[in-house]
Amino acid sequence: MIDIDELRKLFLFERLSDEQLTKLASTGRVQSYAQDEDILRQGEPAECFAVLLEGEMQMITETVSAGTVAMPRTSQPGVYGGATSAYLGERAPQTYQHTLRATAPSRVFMLPAKKFAYIVAEWFPMAMHLLDGMLSGGRMQREIIDRRQRLSALGTITAGLTHELNNPAAAAVRAVSELRSLIKASRFQLAQLAEDGIAPDKLRALIEAQEACTSNLGKLDKRSPLEISDAEDELGEALEAVGVDDAWDLAPALVGAGFTSEYLQKIRTKVGDEHTPKALHWLAEAIEISQMLNEVTEATERITTLIRSAKQYSQMDRAPFQQVDVHELLDSTVAIFRGKIPPGITVVTDYDRTLPEIPCYAGELNQVWTNLIHNALDAMDGEGTLTIRTAHDEDEAIVEIGDTGHGVPEAIKDRIFEPFFTTKSVGEGTGLGLDISYRIVAGRHGGEIKVRSVPGDTWFEVRLPLREPAATS
Repeated sequence: MIDIDELRKLFLFERLSDEQLTKLASTGRVQSYAQDEDILRQGEPAECFAVLLEGEMQMITETVSAGTVAMPRTSQPGVYGGATSAYLGERAPQTYQHTLRATAPSRVFMLPAKKFAYIVAEWFPMAMHLLDGMLSGGRMQREIIDRRQRLSALGTITAGLTHELNNPAAAAVRAVSELRSLIKASRFQLAQLAEDGIAPDKLRALIEAQEACTSNLGKLDKRSPLEISDAEDELGEALEAVGVDDAWDLAPALVGAGFTSEYLQKIRTKVGDEHTPKALHWLAEAIEISQMLNEVTEATERITTLIRSAKQYSQMDRAPFQQVDVHELLDSTVAIFRGKIPPGITVVTDYDRTLPEIPCYAGELNQVWTNLIHNALDAMDGEGTLTIRTAHDEDEAIVEIGDTGHGVPEAIKDRIFEPFFTTKSVGEGTGLGLDISYRIVAGRHGGEIKVRSVPGDTWFEVRLPLREPAATS
């Protein structure tokens, strides 16, 4: 039988009388376990309440939605697990809800579940009713708030993504609408040239000139607005000199394709003076058509990029646990937020590209980045700098998200990862964002998340192991 003085040293039993400790000691038993030996297994009948006396153990939970969740190892005497809800009687789970594994040679005090339930009900009747109410009420409240937070986050992300998709989609629609009228006018210009009797070799020369001009679009050296304006004035005067109507309307499109007064002389030589005005009208319209097509291409590529970012963010059609480039996850999250970032906030990224891929649940890490970025944006009230940087330290990846907001008061730094703790006004925050982030980083990935903050300089640091955790049995 265990000595009652050893039980008295445990925080669970420190206030019990000698009589109560003697009752406990005679009811339970001490069991020794080797390293990596299971103390109890999830799914087996919940027959014991286990308390660590010495050594080290880890709680591991298998879930359908989240896979294997491994909590940090602990060596603190008095930590417990197993049939922790036995005092609920028939309403208590009849099987263990988690696995307890000795991660070092350990001694554990094993108390039969029925005896544990009797002791709680007999010695602490008021506490039992309070625990019962808190357990059932807290579980229900947490489920409701979790659902609402997920819906709220989904709404925020959807609004930002919709805003971002709307701009390129509207640009594509506008460009297509203009294309219809330009193509129609271009056809009539070609028909008019044919009616005027332009020779086939001259028409071919004109088409080759058009191909040369359109191939220059987007490839010309950048010029200042003043330089562009001077070039348009010079070309406009040259076009008027050869009898081109609406010369000043044609000049901007032609200048944008690198067309100059010298090139105008080449066109006159190739097609003849009698066909030059109409040839230049057709050439300007052909260039505008190419410009519109480029705009449509850019808009649709932007839409494709946004959709790719959304898929990367949500990790659609991906394995839950995988090796990923953390920079891709961060970039996809920022892309999703792009429409919600105020104009007064600058986003700065400082990536260590030597950082190798990390083993992780990518979709869940994106939820962490979302929570941290969202909090940073809220803290800056529309003005400041959001900084995202990465590094690696031996066998850990480091991701830091910083802001220039009001900071986290020293008095609450130790509480910000507690569930339901929030500094926001009523109705503005659930107090679960950082709690969920902590559970994902520490519980799911065996990593670490911490904060350092002074007014104007706040950093959340996430450390993730670069090695995949050993498979659990």
